Amino acid sequence: MIALFDSGYGGLTVLKPIMELLPEYDYIYLGDNARAPYGSHSPENIKKFSEEAVEYLFGRGVTLILFACNTASSVALRHVQQKYLKGKDEKNRKILGVLIPVAEEVSGKFNNVGVVGTRSTINSESYIKEIHKLNKDVKVTQKATPLLVPFIEEDWHKKPEATSILKKYLRSLKSKNLDALILGCTHYPLMKRSFAKIMGKKTKIITSGKITAKSLKGYLERHPEIEKKLSKGKKREFLTTDDPKIFKAFTEKHFGMKIKTPTKISL
Repeated sequence: MIALFDSGYGGLTVLKPIMELLPEYDYIYLGDNARAPYGSHSPENIKKFSEEAVEYLFGRGVTLILFACNTASSVALRHVQQKYLKGKDEKNRKILGVLIPVAEEVSGKFNNVGVVGTRSTINSESYIKEIHKLNKDVKVTQKATPLLVPFIEEDWHKKPEATSILKKYLRSLKSKNLDALILGCTHYPLMKRSFAKIMGKKTKIITSGKITAKSLKGYLERHPEIEKKLSKGKKREFLTTDDPKIFKAFTEKHFGMKIKTPTKISL
């Protein structure tokens, strides 16, 4: 079984293309909506929340967990990998993130790149570090955009107020003549049209969904020892730490996915 974990709805922008590319597997999606956005929490809390999610999902018999959350991938991924993937566990289960596949995608194609994300993701400088591991010549400019996730979680992201704030956030990046802008939060693709309209045609908007799906497919092809452990019944299960009815309505409205009412859990 494959699990995707996010602070809320954002990881659905990753889950949907993964299920389209790899439909045969069983999937669990866990949205920690009650504590979103993660980006406003301390690194210690983000690690704690991530540990709780990992322990719950491994307790459910999950083989592979994907952190479909840039904040968790930036701040907590290495921490939980070191804590939960020791000895035999390292061979039997895996925890992956969304950040490295995106860094790999942009490092060989663009020279002048922008990154927007939560305050925690930007403060970690994870995108700068990962891109420069691959290509030191890429110029990377960052901008924290912390108000966007609350707008999205409250389904306000298409309202004029959200667009007005986004314009203010992007003003400094527009002057940089960027080749590409990485939406370094999996919530942000829900505002992709607004990003594209504000930045203009010369700046390519990079989202992590299809990139991560392609990367996961390649990973499973390279690691048959993990792939063969994954159940293939085309089951889909959704979990949330907040209101299941609101989660179901949001998912069906914005992703066109008909789902059963999610199960509410506590972490």
